[in-house]
Amino acid sequence: MGFQKVTRFKSKLRLALAGPSGSGKTLSALLLAYGITGDWSKIALIDTEHGRAKFYADRSDLGTGAFLYQEMCAPYSPDKYKQMVSDGAAAVGTDGVVIVDSFSHAWDNEGGVLDIKSNIAKQANRNDYTAWNEAGQIQNNLVNAILSAPCHTIITLRTKMAYAMEENERGKMVPVKLGLAPVQRENVEYEFDIVLNISANHQAMVSKDTTFLDGWTGIITAELGTQIRDWLDNGVEPEKCADCGMTIMQAGGKTVSEIAEGTTKAYGRKLCWNCACRALMQRKKAANAGTP
Repeated sequence: MGFQKVTRFKSKLRLALAGPSGSGKTLSALLLAYGITGDWSKIALIDTEHGRAKFYADRSDLGTGAFLYQEMCAPYSPDKYKQMVSDGAAAVGTDGVVIVDSFSHAWDNEGGVLDIKSNIAKQANRNDYTAWNEAGQIQNNLVNAILSAPCHTIITLRTKMAYAMEENERGKMVPVKLGLAPVQRENVEYEFDIVLNISANHQAMVSKDTTFLDGWTGIITAELGTQIRDWLDNGVEPEKCADCGMTIMQAGGKTVSEIAEGTTKAYGRKLCWNCACRALMQRKKAANAGTP
């Protein structure tokens, strides 16, 4: 057919949340999913964390409702993941969300890809190196199955501190911290449209984005999920700050529309939270100096 003119079309979200234990990956995934669907019954969560996700159901203090749930127990085989994702997608429909919490178990836990690779390497005329041909294909098939689900998908990834050996000023090799690395196959996060890294204090930052998030950081809320859905479904371009050009995001307990409308009324232009704070300080400074 050759090259053709491309147009943007409605698409499904493929998002990964990475963070250490206690960072809020499960709750963040649920809030994003609710922002996308607006209906808790259209969210299906696959729980590998020994039932912990149940603690987030119907919590008035967290603003959560009753979502669909299935626990996955060992072995955490790729085939089991694929079947549960398929079942979850069928349960929520094409406008629903399947949450895989977590995808790390498919890699390094009992029955995961590393286990499979080890078993292949024990076979006659096989070794750790040649076993990766088959194990790598199994891993790729699993990732592709998740990405091909007919609904929105969110995965969570555990992270651990990564190190490298570097030479110090005395000429000795010493371990140096590189940062938090997802517990999964290297570069798996590249397969997803959005990757958000969540720190221990629940602050999220974008490490990969193909949408509109720019360099966004903040606490994940349902409103963020709604903005992402509107962009994916309808091509709705988010509000931009007139001063810095960044996307206006929720902040200070205010929604995007409240910030955009409030700053337009106060300053005659739409501003993000940070620029609005700067504009307010400049106004106060000018008032203290006695200038108009």
